[in-house]
Amino acid sequence: MPLTSSRTLAALLGRGLLVVSVTAMIATGAARAENLDQGKSGPRLFADSCATCHHSARGLAKGRISLTLFLYLREHYATNSSTAWELTSYLESVDGTPRGRSRSAAAAKTAPSTLPAQSPPRPPASVPRQ
Repeated sequence: MPLTSSRTLAALLGRGLLVVSVTAMIATGAARAENLDQGKSGPRLFADSCATCHHSARGLAKGRISLTLFLYLREHYATNSSTAWELTSYLESVDGTPRGRSRSAAAAKTAPSTLPAQSPPRPPASVPRQ
């Protein structure tokens, strides 16, 4: 019986070909990751990623600061920072809170005045001296 049979030679050749193929794929970057969320709008990101559990975007950003919402989405749901900011902006726009103002300032501006329309505003009472 010869030292190298045709089966042994075929097995070695097959393994060698496999190693060369895997090395070539890694070297050429065939396994690159692709960002499937690149360029999507906020509503589209919500529809693709969030609508399964959250049937409406309304109220999801309520009471949250933009930065904390962004960081939460970035860590748990978004694929990158731009996607997280896009989704943060969309959620805030749905809740109607303008950017750059605190939520209490936005609420105070929209709250109806409790003073009667005909009475002018008065200064506060003076503090008595001791």
